[in-house]
Amino acid sequence: MEYHQIEPVYNENSKILILGSFPSVKSRETGFFYGHPQNRFWKTIAAVCEERVPVTISEKKEMLLRNGIALWDVVASCEIEGSADASIRNVKANDIKKLIGRTSISRIYVNGKTAMKLYRKYLEKPLNREAVLLPSTSPANATCSLERLVEEWQVIKEN
Repeated sequence: MEYHQIEPVYNENSKILILGSFPSVKSRETGFFYGHPQNRFWKTIAAVCEERVPVTISEKKEMLLRNGIALWDVVASCEIEGSADASIRNVKANDIKKLIGRTSISRIYVNGKTAMKLYRKYLEKPLNREAVLLPSTSPANATCSLERLVEEWQVIKEN
């Protein structure tokens, strides 16, 4: 069993929540979200927010909070083989309701199809909120260029 060890990023001014599935092996090693250098999450968010790509964990947190973005994952614990989302089973979901109660979150987005599947299964009914599916920033989603990711992810900046 693997346990989510990365604290969510949010503050009372967070207006949107972006949820992944569960941290990759590399993210678990680095102790922060989207730690694999080939993952395009940070490049995508920086482009959408019209900022330079953050390098350090504190720069990443600051950019998210400055732009009203909260970040976490659907899964609190699960059995997983390496970083393979397809292998996720025996899921316990994170307490997203508690996080939302401490923020100004009005919209929820999910990073990729697995995160959406898990969100719908474990969180959609208890939260009574739909989430918007965004294309995965994972290097496994090789058919989606960085330019297309940035274009599709622009929706997070709309009100």
